[in-house]
Amino acid sequence: MPPQEPIDADPLDIAPPVAADTADCPRCSKPAALCICDAVTPIDNKVGLLVLQHPQEQDRLLGSARLATLHLTNSVFKIGLSWPSLAKALGRPADPAEWAILHLGSARSSDLPKDRELVVLDKKGVAIPDQDHALKGVKGIVIFDGTWAQAKTLWWRNAWVLKAKRLVLNPRRASLYGGLRREPRREGLSTIEAAALTLSRMEQRPEIETALHASFALMLARYRSAQSHGALGDRAAVSKGSGGPPKKRWGGRRRRSAVSKP
Repeated sequence: MPPQEPIDADPLDIAPPVAADTADCPRCSKPAALCICDAVTPIDNKVGLLVLQHPQEQDRLLGSARLATLHLTNSVFKIGLSWPSLAKALGRPADPAEWAILHLGSARSSDLPKDRELVVLDKKGVAIPDQDHALKGVKGIVIFDGTWAQAKTLWWRNAWVLKAKRLVLNPRRASLYGGLRREPRREGLSTIEAAALTLSRMEQRPEIETALHASFALMLARYRSAQSHGALGDRAAVSKGSGGPPKKRWGGRRRRSAVSKP
């Protein structure tokens, strides 16, 4: 399918969704009222992205994992609990030593370098002194999509992650989720925001973050519009959205929320 032209419009200035059109999009798995696939322009990213989603992750209305991988040409989205190797998860040869895992674990923002939003940790969970050198040669990143407990499960069920570098985020701004989702920690970001921040910093291409944030903002605007017009029906009631428990999309989130240890 050829790339679609982006929609040149304010995300908040959108027409009310049609309540009767509730079929899920085969690409993003969202109901038609929330689908923004036509607004997504693929980006050729050099650093690969692998999103591993826990099979019990069910937040299809507010989830952003599929949207992130639709945006990036060098990306893979998989659902499951464990894979014998990084290569099996990716579907192509890969050395985990050349990849990095985005996993917060027990790391605290107070212990991270204040001047960096992307931090490499050693095996003991301590920031490596030469951060720029630690990031050199990294060919891809892995992001876990699920609750805090589910992310912890993915970490322990895949032994090959211990061969990779470990990354954590120390974002300067809060998630765009705002009141739609309560974050247990300031570092909590959606999967698409985590991917945007990480890849834009690693590739030194701010346009990656700009594009992914714009799509995420449009998706959230569609959700708010659909919710206000009753276009989601009973599906909105079971979404883990406004008023729901604390949630975090990269590195895990709570049920939603003892901080998992690596």
